[in-house]
Amino acid sequence: MLISLALIFLVGLFTADIFNTIKLPKIIGMLLTGIVTGPFVLDLLDKSVLGISSELRQIALIIILIKAGLSLNLSDLKKVGRPAVMMSFVPACLEITGYVIFAPLLLGLTRTESAVMGAVLSAVSPAVVVPRMVSLIEEKTGTKKGIPQMILAGASCDDVFVIVLFSAFVTMEQGGKVNISDFLDIPVSMITGVVFGITAGLVLSIIFKLKKDPIIKTMIMLSVAFILMTAENSLKKYIAVSGLLAVVAMACTVKIKGHSAELAEKFGKLWIPSEIILFVLVGAAVDIRYTLTAGINAVIMIFTALLFRTVGVMLCTVRTELTAKERIFCVIAYLPKATVQAAIGSVPLSLGLPCGKTVLSVAVLAIIITAPLGAVGIDMTKGRFLEKENSQQ
Repeated sequence: MLISLALIFLVGLFTADIFNTIKLPKIIGMLLTGIVTGPFVLDLLDKSVLGISSELRQIALIIILIKAGLSLNLSDLKKVGRPAVMMSFVPACLEITGYVIFAPLLLGLTRTESAVMGAVLSAVSPAVVVPRMVSLIEEKTGTKKGIPQMILAGASCDDVFVIVLFSAFVTMEQGGKVNISDFLDIPVSMITGVVFGITAGLVLSIIFKLKKDPIIKTMIMLSVAFILMTAENSLKKYIAVSGLLAVVAMACTVKIKGHSAELAEKFGKLWIPSEIILFVLVGAAVDIRYTLTAGINAVIMIFTALLFRTVGVMLCTVRTELTAKERIFCVIAYLPKATVQAAIGSVPLSLGLPCGKTVLSVAVLAIIITAPLGAVGIDMTKGRFLEKENSQQ
């Protein structure tokens, strides 16, 4: 395991630096490191590391979600309240619609199988989007109109919405019945997630008045975040809870209570190794063999669905103060797929669904195409399409 971790960090850092030098996002180098060193190419990573890959990726995601919450300015978010809410479900719904319409024609799937595929593919990747939005908030780029806050909030809710739909569509494909109450889990999980997070944040703010050491505070906050994420699975028999939103709400509450400055710095440093682990292991989950079997029709399907998603983002930003360039930036920021697709892309195959191999093939291809496309797009357009507050001061 130790050699594998050394390989992840050293090769991940090396390839990230190479891509950074040639003015491309570091994430591409990290993803390629995972693909090449992973079990489907050179198979250099120890099985013990791959066995806890999902847990390691979740820890990394928790760290960036906390950092996001500590960076969020709720007063700025209120400025874009309606679009932020719409961004959490409208683009995903339209993208799923694109799969339902065109996947039967291009990939030979049934309508229900197409809905399953659409649910897997329509989630935006918080692992790609969130750190970039946090950087924009810290740089005060686009924050005057609350653009990174809107995208950050929408991306966090988007995953919850899509995963609930995925569960419902899989049940339908297996011949089971889906109740309307299943869809009520979406708003319920968001509300309970926020309530749990605020409660945890209030408790932490009391503890932090007694504990002055920032390292101790960081450890306590990270531990509570682990508990909140675990609560999502532990309580799902009784009530739906969004662990992602709970973590963000907890961090926001801690910030409101005045404990954000030193914690944001600590979590910013924690994100450096976490980013490498996250994206290298996402790359390691990519089975290149399935990608090769996907074919040109899968590529056409992905881009067709992205057009539907583009329409969805444009609808969300109608009647806002955003300029055409800023709306295009929102479209680009909502392109990347990675974490959710890596996490649930193989589920239909493991359940023995006829569409399983096709869904996984397209999911892998979507990660390879859209994660770099979205990351490069955000990095290349943020300076030209968004307004920086400092420039006017």
